[in-house]
Amino acid sequence: MHRQIAGRLTGRVTKWVVLVVSLVAMATCAPYFEKLADVQDNDSTSWLPGNAESTRAYELLADFGDPEAITTAVVYEKPAGFDEADVTALQEQATQIATIKGVIGQVDPPRLSDDRQAAVIEVTVSYGGDTFLEMPKAADRIREIAESGPQDDVYVAGFGGLVADQAEVFSGSDVNLLLITLGIVILILLVTYRSPIMWVLPIFSSMVALAVSNAVVYFLAKEAGLTVNGQSAFILTVLVVGAGTDYALLLVARYREELRRHADRHEAMAVALHRAAPAIIASAATVALGLLCLTLAEMNSTAGLGPVLAVGVVVTLLVMVTTLPALLVIFGRWIFWPKRPLEGSHEPTTTGVWARVGSAIAPRPRLVWVGTAGLLLVACLGLFTLDNRGLSGEESFVGSDEVESLVGDQVAVDHGLSDNSNPLLVVARADQAEAVTAAVGAVDGVTGVAPAGEADGRVLLAASINGDPYAQAAFDIVKKVRTAVDDVPGDEVLVGGNSAVGLDIADASARDNFVVTPVVLLVVLLVLMVLLRSLAAPLLLIGTVVLSFGAALGLSSLIFTQVLGYEATDAAFPLFAFVFLVALGIDYNIFLMTRVREESAKHGTRKGSLIALSATGGVITSAGLVLAATFAALGTLPLVFALQIGIAVALGVLLDTMIVRSILVTALNLDLGAKIWWPSRLDPDDRPLTRDDLDRALDEPSGEGRPTPQSAGV
Repeated sequence: MHRQIAGRLTGRVTKWVVLVVSLVAMATCAPYFEKLADVQDNDSTSWLPGNAESTRAYELLADFGDPEAITTAVVYEKPAGFDEADVTALQEQATQIATIKGVIGQVDPPRLSDDRQAAVIEVTVSYGGDTFLEMPKAADRIREIAESGPQDDVYVAGFGGLVADQAEVFSGSDVNLLLITLGIVILILLVTYRSPIMWVLPIFSSMVALAVSNAVVYFLAKEAGLTVNGQSAFILTVLVVGAGTDYALLLVARYREELRRHADRHEAMAVALHRAAPAIIASAATVALGLLCLTLAEMNSTAGLGPVLAVGVVVTLLVMVTTLPALLVIFGRWIFWPKRPLEGSHEPTTTGVWARVGSAIAPRPRLVWVGTAGLLLVACLGLFTLDNRGLSGEESFVGSDEVESLVGDQVAVDHGLSDNSNPLLVVARADQAEAVTAAVGAVDGVTGVAPAGEADGRVLLAASINGDPYAQAAFDIVKKVRTAVDDVPGDEVLVGGNSAVGLDIADASARDNFVVTPVVLLVVLLVLMVLLRSLAAPLLLIGTVVLSFGAALGLSSLIFTQVLGYEATDAAFPLFAFVFLVALGIDYNIFLMTRVREESAKHGTRKGSLIALSATGGVITSAGLVLAATFAALGTLPLVFALQIGIAVALGVLLDTMIVRSILVTALNLDLGAKIWWPSRLDPDDRPLTRDDLDRALDEPSGEGRPTPQSAGV
């Protein structure tokens, strides 16, 4: 039945139908690659759950004015000092800045530092729901006016400057990241296929998948309220290209194997798709289910990321089992030029790196898996250096000393100018105003408290604090303020503002790390139990997954702290790294173990494990290199979070494919034999392999002739 379905998808007529449908889908959905930015919500409060205190405070801000308004600090510096004529010129600039489209409210005269070497003009900007995306344009216009002043240097700083710098990073980053990712993948495919043209088909198929994924996510965000932000958008790009190329490698490898057995390429593809698709589908389903576990997160941004990426994986799967097979059949064997796989052509079956690795493991498998596990446990010790307290504004950018807003903030601090662009926003009943003002003003770290509005029996108080609003020191002040206002009699007093948002994000992320992680493991375990029809093997595989994750995170943390000089990670970093490494790493478990099960039924578990390793080792290695390289491309973005995720996932995937999947799991299979299938009795031959057995295992055919490591699929 399955083979008939596979044959129909790539039949002599249906292949053209599939191609036409794919081209129409590509043409229709391509514009949504840019339109996706229109439905992104990058406001920090949109990332939080509705029950967070800062979110509840934000919802009340509309009563006091525009909740989307962002205060920006224009910082001027003149080491020689500003004279009275200079101050007059700055006042004229303040008047000009007030006329910029998007600037709201009154622009006050400049505040001068005591040493008269620095000055600050504060500007409030709002473009409604588009403020985040429009801030770079507003910053450019402010800078254009300010640069004509009497100062030596000028910086668009404060919270508005930080938002402008962040928006600038996301602006155009999707296109740049896509081009870099494609360049890396094309290079790997050229080396893998050793063909100057074969790479075109997997890349085109990945582009179809990406276009359709973006369109589906766009409509879900617009019509169903799915939270999409710049972070989820660029991860979607990397995941679709990486996963799509992985699936393509596996399918093409099996197709090339079958072309050597069949004269008719349509028949070859029908067999290849029939044999490879179940493992690919199981892999994609596991990844999608693992990602959907993120919907249990309190963080709206994390909860929204799961469905966004799950859509990408499902769409990629559909494209890779329809569009790619059709293209391969349409173009025929010549697409593999210069080494076309002809019917009856012979390839050696006992040579290759992974066949030799299997031979080396087989004599002492227990020593190998114990030693490998021990080394991975040592790598896990790096976890003690991991600090996921969150990233301050200064720590968020790669090369922060070149980020204008951060440099400007430091100039203001150096000259003793307080930053009023990031106040704590305290909402209380009007009859509580005096008591709340006194309580907040008494908190160490609060430099001043002023009324900022009154509406519907409530008051809004702005409490100024100095320093980075996303640093731990600011979070500590928020905690103290919340504790202080809790003692004020009457209704609940809400403390919001950017620092409060940052603290609530850190707290919600910490909760998500502990809640979502075990659910993902449980889902993966259940899928493996159904797929392998065993309890022992899935438990062993989950153990290797956890060990691999710990080693990857430990080594990554050492790289961050000892090599790159980053003392902390984003609060959500461990969860993101875990989901990506477990959900994606399970791919290689499935690709290897489904082949082990297939071969075990014919040759016994120990012999079958060696055959499976030599048959799948090459293609799994290539797939791992592609996925690692695509995630490493995240490091090209000037964001520390993207860099750290890219390093952790790339390192984890390489560990998974080169060591865990190919050495540790194979050694466990060889040591335990048929016990891995408990409670099933798949393998009656459970004796250890002798040297003769080992030699015969790699010489015996599998099915219709054993494939080489270079040509085999799953």
